[in-house]
Amino acid sequence: MRHQKKEIKYETDLTDEQWQIIAPLIPSAKPGEREREIDIREVINAIFYLLKSGCQWRMIPNDFPKWQTVYDYFSKRKKDGTWKKIHDKLRDKVRLKAGKKKQPTAGIIDSQSVKTAKKGGFVAMTLVKK
Repeated sequence: MRHQKKEIKYETDLTDEQWQIIAPLIPSAKPGEREREIDIREVINAIFYLLKSGCQWRMIPNDFPKWQTVYDYFSKRKKDGTWKKIHDKLRDKVRLKAGKKKQPTAGIIDSQSVKTAKKGGFVAMTLVKK
């Protein structure tokens, strides 16, 4: 068996406090499915390691669960919206701690991320359709 109890603590590993925040948002095994044999917290730690380090899936250190297992959980949680729920929960927490409302009330779109009409520059941004 490749994965054993991890002896190395990575900088990206969740603290107990962080885990308590997101653990309730991670779906449990579906009814009729067998009980999880994998430590889901270690799967999440592996995903955070990958995201922070920029390594490839196959290069996740061997003391995490197998990369195929980690990828499978990542993609399933992406499809079912779990990552968005986690993001939103953490964003709300950070905003409240900063003394702001939970939900942002404004957004900024820069010219690098939005294509304008065929005409560029000032003309495209001020053109009013009639």
